[in-house]
Amino acid sequence: MILPAIMIQGTGSDVGKTFLVAGICRALTNRGFRVRPFKPQNMSNNAAVADDGGEVGRAQALQAMACRCNLSFHMNPILLKPEKNSQSQVILQGKYLCTVGAGTYGSTAISDCLPAVIDSFNHLETEADIIVVEGAGSPAEVNLRKNDIANMGFALALDIPVVLAGDIDRGGVIAQIVGTCEVLSSEDRNQLKGFIINKFRGDLSIFDDGKNTICERSNLKSLGVLPWFPQARYFPAEDTMNMDSSMVPNYLDKSENKKLQIVMLRCPSIANFDDIDPLRLDSRVDLHILSGGDPIPEGIDLLILPGSKSTLDDLRYIREQGWDIDIFAFARRSGCILGICGGYQILGRRIYNSDSSTDSSDVQSDGLFLLDVETYMLPDKTVKKVEGKDVVSGTHIFGYEIHKGVTTGKDCQRVWLETNSDDDAGCALNETGRIMGCYVHGLFASDDFRNAFIDRIYRLARGDITTHTLLSNTGYLPTIDKTLDELGRFVEQHLDIDNIIAIAEARVVK
Repeated sequence: MILPAIMIQGTGSDVGKTFLVAGICRALTNRGFRVRPFKPQNMSNNAAVADDGGEVGRAQALQAMACRCNLSFHMNPILLKPEKNSQSQVILQGKYLCTVGAGTYGSTAISDCLPAVIDSFNHLETEADIIVVEGAGSPAEVNLRKNDIANMGFALALDIPVVLAGDIDRGGVIAQIVGTCEVLSSEDRNQLKGFIINKFRGDLSIFDDGKNTICERSNLKSLGVLPWFPQARYFPAEDTMNMDSSMVPNYLDKSENKKLQIVMLRCPSIANFDDIDPLRLDSRVDLHILSGGDPIPEGIDLLILPGSKSTLDDLRYIREQGWDIDIFAFARRSGCILGICGGYQILGRRIYNSDSSTDSSDVQSDGLFLLDVETYMLPDKTVKKVEGKDVVSGTHIFGYEIHKGVTTGKDCQRVWLETNSDDDAGCALNETGRIMGCYVHGLFASDDFRNAFIDRIYRLARGDITTHTLLSNTGYLPTIDKTLDELGRFVEQHLDIDNIIAIAEARVVK
């Protein structure tokens, strides 16, 4: 079966490929098409759990929302999750395959993984009218072309027409597009059918001459110039390059700011940091992301230790920054601390590592001793969706678990989250009720839980809630869906969607 399909490749990383694919998917969906997103190969530690099981990149979760369809592991058949020493976990069709170095992966990609990638694409063809494919990085990296399955290697294998996206906000967009065309082989060059300019600020007519220059020099069709879309901040960032660290003063004055003051630590191996997105967008919260070298400020209400791809390495980093001393002082002042997944493990007494090939070379390490629990890192990996309730407030929760490690100990008996998980140590709470940990990612997307949790922390940190607005103005997931609709209309207004459809359909009649 040959289905209409189009591939969005970029002149570089972070030019907005994920954003463009999501916008095109929603625009086509709103026209009545059954659309499916697809990314042959992704590299990110921000993963999601698919509805049919297994891990996929968070970007494809957003794009599935744009298509108003269930999330499948077939939408991202290869997910590379970076680890220490330039290693990556290879997740193939949702399941862990192996851990390899960059050179090893590059030399085996075609022979080992391309058939599975094609199989996943073929699966999506059975349930869609059109597929919108996202490339990775840039096809201009011709030194990687031999074993490429993420860009032109995939496009040629299935004869999928390609549209090249450039980021004008970076400057030099004419050279981005024309230069990419120049370095491609004639065979790859023939797959290019058009270009899109993304992130334009100001009067669009100013770029008319630039657009014409690109058309003349590249012989490609212009499919539109997309202005800057400020609402993109509502969408989850795919990697830490897109996370803005905050300039945080050493002291935050609560008497001057009624918003809940939350700090999250940004460690080198941070993973699934989109857990905090609902807090970042909540009008009742000031969220500060702290990078290495900056002390944890006094006067905060809540400290979050997020997930980690290398728990022991991030624990070592926390000590190197002196953050452990700040954390101990904050705990002594009755501060509230939440550890999620790897952050939960770090809060415990000790971590034993029997799976050093995929986490850290350390065999074991003392944790921060703030929760009376111990974690044993094991080769088996837990990947599943969960739902249940917050025991304290009774509110419904939903989320997912992606972790290695089994956690046990006295504080695990204080269950503050009840879920349908078979892991009865998926959470822990210390005797004060102010230090807590859990394995559940995505908790704060549950609006009722987030409201109750913010209320709870406000009471614990400040003693009363008389000046605090308890209810959130808008729900998180409805806000994302509304923004996707706005993006779909925005794309319809500024891009030539009719021509994009025609390019995709030309694949069928070849």
